[in-house]
Amino acid sequence: MKKEFIEVGKAVGTHGVRGEVKIEPWCDDAAFLCGFKTLYLDENGKNALEATRLRPHKTHVLATFQNVDTMEKAEALRGKVFYIARKDAHLPEGKWFIQDLIGCKVVDIDSGKPYGKIAAVMTGSKANDVWSVVGEDGKETLIPAIPPVIAETDIENETVKIHALRGLFDGIESVIEDAD
Repeated sequence: MKKEFIEVGKAVGTHGVRGEVKIEPWCDDAAFLCGFKTLYLDENGKNALEATRLRPHKTHVLATFQNVDTMEKAEALRGKVFYIARKDAHLPEGKWFIQDLIGCKVVDIDSGKPYGKIAAVMTGSKANDVWSVVGEDGKETLIPAIPPVIAETDIENETVKIHALRGLFDGIESVIEDAD
């Protein structure tokens, strides 16, 4: 079941003396976070903060909120996790929230062979994300989240269909044998 409120970042400090909060965004691009007017301090959406200004600053977002107008008030938010309402988020085609990918079944697009479930998504690489897929045997396989590998992503049915790279799930031994 999809969560109604999604984690998008964490307050890591203040900026200036007028209450700006420095947020480390947990999204592909800091500009994405700047598109929201309301951020929440809990996963149930009960503690809302109305943003009067959100702007990218290097790899962070600087936020000004109503009633947070001093450095001390901004400092009180340090360490807090921010959430957005899913209904307010509009992702481009081919983009998903990481939390929606976790737990999805990974299957071969041609044979239907199950490989396991997505256990984690590693971001931060300039090239691409990497998905950790754990099989029923507990074995972890890392797959690159690139178009030649990821064929179809169906979040509603919690299934990802892939074109498995040769040797990816078979182990290095099969690639060496094929080379002989």
